[in-house]
Amino acid sequence: MKLYDTHAHFEDSDDVEAIYARAAEAGVAKILAVGGSADLNRNALRTPGRVALGWDRDQLDDIAGEVAALPALFDAHAGRVAAVGEIGLDCHYTPETVGEQCRLFAAQLEFADARALPVVIHTREADDPTLGVLDEVPWTHTDRLRGVIHSYTGNPEFARKLLDRGFMVSFSGIATFRAGDNVRESARYVPDDRILVETDAPFLAPVPMRGKRCESAFVVHTARRIAEERKTGFERFAEITFRNSCLLFL
Repeated sequence: MKLYDTHAHFEDSDDVEAIYARAAEAGVAKILAVGGSADLNRNALRTPGRVALGWDRDQLDDIAGEVAALPALFDAHAGRVAAVGEIGLDCHYTPETVGEQCRLFAAQLEFADARALPVVIHTREADDPTLGVLDEVPWTHTDRLRGVIHSYTGNPEFARKLLDRGFMVSFSGIATFRAGDNVRESARYVPDDRILVETDAPFLAPVPMRGKRCESAFVVHTARRIAEERKTGFERFAEITFRNSCLLFL
């Protein structure tokens, strides 16, 4: 049995070696370390595996400079970069900046298309603007999927629209929460060839690890709960999600 934690963030203080060792002991064979800011990008690169680098929806102080920095950043780490991310939109905390968020999001989608790299997208209470930007920016590599919507919190209808646009959908520990009925409904809806699992560490520790600092080993609990929801054996679900992850993050 092997699992792939497709979304984990790291901090300066993290004992990366210990986190990876505990993950391996739990059956987590691969971890995608995800950036989203200067600090998160740097810390992702401290890890031994594949990374996603980019500028998240709150990195709006110097959009032009951040976008201009992408080619050199990706060229310097070309052998390790699996995706552009975390990028996207959030209208829950900062709806007043959605215009600037869309500009940054669109620019990085264009960059990803130019590099033929998948994207790792955050979207929260931003269904319509997310779909609007995705429909404005072309994806010319029609022989492959465009990326993943991470830590999905939407309903099956929004998931259908994202699937139609060439995305996988990833589920975090929210799928185990008492208030996560809508997320579990979506986790049952997404087809076998489009579903992923993640931790979004150090956030969103799943049941039964609530209250602890989340790390990649905990993705086992999320995968078990979703497998139960889908009436699929745990080992079979682990196999499905591991294969999907490896196909997306070549």
